[in-house]
Amino acid sequence: MPTASIHPAFLPGLSSALTSAADPHRAPAMRAYMRDQFDVLGVGTPQRRAAGKPLLSGLKGAGASALLAHAGALWLQPQREYQYVALDMLAIHWKELTSADIPELFTLVADKPWWDTVDAMAGIIGDILRHQHDYMDQALHDNNMWIRRIALLHQLGWRDQTDEQRLFNDCLTLAHEKEFFIQKAIGWALRDYARHAPETVRLFTHKEKERLAPLSFREANKHLG
Repeated sequence: MPTASIHPAFLPGLSSALTSAADPHRAPAMRAYMRDQFDVLGVGTPQRRAAGKPLLSGLKGAGASALLAHAGALWLQPQREYQYVALDMLAIHWKELTSADIPELFTLVADKPWWDTVDAMAGIIGDILRHQHDYMDQALHDNNMWIRRIALLHQLGWRDQTDEQRLFNDCLTLAHEKEFFIQKAIGWALRDYARHAPETVRLFTHKEKERLAPLSFREANKHLG
């Protein structure tokens, strides 16, 4: 766990900025979109980023321990926008993190998990790894489904830096799972790589069609015709 403390003005300042940016009339629809799992203030993405920008910019150079401490404090807040701000912060300052921080990021993933925070964290972890795969072998077999989803998605956007054999092996390793979010992630990961190597993905998915879930196959071939 991070040992650094957060700046005493950070949470009060952010709370004030988010409250000012909130539109309570948007809150019911936002809660419904998240299946009423989380409370929300009613702050849209552009407004949230604008509200948090001054405070998050001030954390430049703070270092991994301080960033993780701030992220942990934000994760404890009841409204979902605070977790989004934590992810905004980590995305802005990802260069201050290393693969050694990934276990702590997984701790955040496992708390209040849903696709919104998990997929954003997958992108951050992908940036931190910089075309490496530290912790991803263990993550692929983690008991937590959301951690397994990150293992499938961490190469999104890597294009020619994608480890093609790892991607295909990972997809087949989890292809037996009935969980929607795993089947969807397999399809998404393959579809993303298909932008760079369409014929390779086409051949792989047709060869392994009997092993892949129909959802995964459809998603992978969505733009391949």
